[in-house]
Amino acid sequence: MSFDTGSTGFMLVATSLVMLMTPGLAFFYGGLVGRKNVLAIMIQSFVSMGVTTVLWFTFGYSLCFSGGEGAIIGDLKYMFLSGVNLTTAFSGSNSIPLWVFMAYQMMFAQITPALITGAFSNRVRFQAYLIFLVLWLVFVYFPFAHMVWGGGLMAKWGVLDFAGGIVVHAIAGFSALAAVFFVGKRRVQDKGPHSIPLVALGTGLLWFGWYGFNAGSELRVDAVTALAFINTDVAASFAAITWLIVAWAFEKKPKFVGLLTGSIAGLAAVTPAAGYVSTASAVTIGIIASLVCYFAIYMKNKLQWDDALDVWGVHGVGGFLGVIALGIFADLTMNPSGSDGLLLGNSVFFFKETIAVVLAALYSFLFTYAALWLINKVTAVKVSIETEEAGLDESELGEQAYL
Repeated sequence: MSFDTGSTGFMLVATSLVMLMTPGLAFFYGGLVGRKNVLAIMIQSFVSMGVTTVLWFTFGYSLCFSGGEGAIIGDLKYMFLSGVNLTTAFSGSNSIPLWVFMAYQMMFAQITPALITGAFSNRVRFQAYLIFLVLWLVFVYFPFAHMVWGGGLMAKWGVLDFAGGIVVHAIAGFSALAAVFFVGKRRVQDKGPHSIPLVALGTGLLWFGWYGFNAGSELRVDAVTALAFINTDVAASFAAITWLIVAWAFEKKPKFVGLLTGSIAGLAAVTPAAGYVSTASAVTIGIIASLVCYFAIYMKNKLQWDDALDVWGVHGVGGFLGVIALGIFADLTMNPSGSDGLLLGNSVFFFKETIAVVLAALYSFLFTYAALWLINKVTAVKVSIETEEAGLDESELGEQAYL
């Protein structure tokens, strides 16, 4: 089998970029919490890389991308990568080896549950998190990856999600909200963010990696790859500047953390649409996402939901909005493999996208709450007040970020 060396090389780079996003997320979250909880939040991202890889190799990839046409989950044909060799091609594009596609998708699976952790920072025991991580991957991420990207139920409906508005951001964001409701508020006031430079470093790594996240989702090198790349950047940039202006107007200061948060909101929102919409539409998505996510966080604060690092307000709302925006702005002239959206007269596609993301948000919310309730019957999910006061770094890990 002869593979396209250009596309294969590009996809290996894109895979590396997406891998870099999980450590980037760790830095982003680590900077946002107080000094006594830096390592506890960062290890939750890094351990996801290891645990997810083990599950992905053993059975996760197979459940997501083998068999199960039109179904909720796949089969176990590729368990332990059985039958995959040097000449095995990815069936969706014979230009790259299956190993490359498997590795690329594994990086998505690694970062998605890690996103949730920012919502319950400083409150959840590491042991409980590990159990939750496994359950959530098996019963939430794997089914939605299969249904949307693996030829499953939603794919058969005609649902599109270029790089993870449903599969990554919506399900993680609404799971985060359920976790917030289950674990409740922090009992000890956190003085974070303790290091805005760390937040900036994490944002830079996330933004950089997002080019692989979105442009790489074309799975080859062509004009749509370039479209997704530029749409990623303009949505993030316009969202960042919009957030800066809004925060300046309402908070009377140009907030650096606001600028950084706005860029992530824009990136999350453009993710499902990056390869299906025009650049002008990506600009619009970025601006709207910034405004809506800013309001969502304002509402969250008013309602006193203790989503510590605004996972729901940025990723949940941003991803949800991005899927809706795809249903509105999709344009076949941008990508013949896509669809026209509501603005071009295709109301059916708009309703499919809307129904799909609503179902995803609802299921992930309900499953997460139920899973945490069950885990709590086996081992306490929430740390004691003494642990909160001492900080999770010392109490849970026996380590300190700063001496």
